[in-house]
Amino acid sequence: MKFWLLDLWLAMRSVLRQGRRTLIAIGAVSFGVIAMILSAGFIEWLMEGMRESTIKSQLGHVQVVRPGYVERGTSDPFGFVIDGEDAAQRKVEQGAGVKVVAPRLSFNGLASKGDNTLAFLGQGVSAKAEAVLSSSVTISRGRNLSPDGVNEMIMGRGLAANLGVNVGDTVVLMTTTAAGNVNAVEAPVVGIFISVSKEYDDSALRMPLALAQQLVRVNGAQQWLVLLDDTDKTDAKLAELGKVLPAANFELVPWYRLSDFYNKTRDLFASQVNVVQFIILMIIVLSISNTLSMSVMERVSEIGTCMALGLTRARIRRIFMSEGVMLGLVGGGLGVVIGCALALAISAVGIPLPPPPGMEQGFDGEIRLTFGIVAKALAIAVVSAFVSSLYPAWRASRMNIVDALRQSR
Repeated sequence: MKFWLLDLWLAMRSVLRQGRRTLIAIGAVSFGVIAMILSAGFIEWLMEGMRESTIKSQLGHVQVVRPGYVERGTSDPFGFVIDGEDAAQRKVEQGAGVKVVAPRLSFNGLASKGDNTLAFLGQGVSAKAEAVLSSSVTISRGRNLSPDGVNEMIMGRGLAANLGVNVGDTVVLMTTTAAGNVNAVEAPVVGIFISVSKEYDDSALRMPLALAQQLVRVNGAQQWLVLLDDTDKTDAKLAELGKVLPAANFELVPWYRLSDFYNKTRDLFASQVNVVQFIILMIIVLSISNTLSMSVMERVSEIGTCMALGLTRARIRRIFMSEGVMLGLVGGGLGVVIGCALALAISAVGIPLPPPPGMEQGFDGEIRLTFGIVAKALAIAVVSAFVSSLYPAWRASRMNIVDALRQSR
């Protein structure tokens, strides 16, 4: 232990003695750590925002459906209606961590106003439950569905524009019922909404669940969307619900099984972050390796003298490796402090971003700091600094004592 402390002391003195070269190496390490924190933090914030907006506008954390609905529900939507399961729904609603359970009845049809007729995707919803679940759905004009409303609807902005519909206009809806007959209703549009998906807004409308059931002539709904108070509790809630809902009657579908776009985007961004981190790692390795290699060349006589006085080759290696680790720790620590400060400042100001694909509105970006991001950036700095010191340390320890001492003459 005593020798290790002495080696660290000698390494620190050597680092401090080479002021300009040390500052360059520390600056390279700090820049790399700052870049890793800011890039990974921005991607983390972007992915978290996409995840939460997807959950809180379309999917919920867990969907309770009839077995087979996910695979075959598109072709036979009314063959998987959940009806007469009030007791089971109450069990789900009373579970720990459940904010709301929102039933949804989905169907397709034609919407008409005057001479304009367009296909639509309809959803019968509970206005009270959707007020909690669909927090990412914004009413741009008019109002949302009323908890007491029966004969009314809200419409996506794109669908309303294509139909030429304004708030207060009456629209005729025609669809095929569960029995295969044709049915129609007319209802006023009380609001125009915007969600996170332009594609959804171009085709969707919502109405009270009772009106949707009247239109397609069924009872119940195809989905119960369960919204939790914490996304990280999704798997635990799946296991809990699996114990109270019989598998023969219900299938539990987590949000990540349904969000294909989010999953692919997350994998793409993760690959990009890995590439950035690899490039930064190489910059750190080359920078510190160059600094220590130059130090070895300038300290040949010093190394020879130390070996002549009895220092083993292992201790020579240890001293140079300690210098590399020290540069990584100092540069990494400085980079963490500056990177976290910059992340907080940037988040306070915001990063103006244009509308992403499928959306119409831009937003202000932020940098999300997590322990994992900061710890990983610091670990990469220290490990890469250690790795970059191995060759210069080996080179110094392999010197011939006589040749090294001769250079001092």
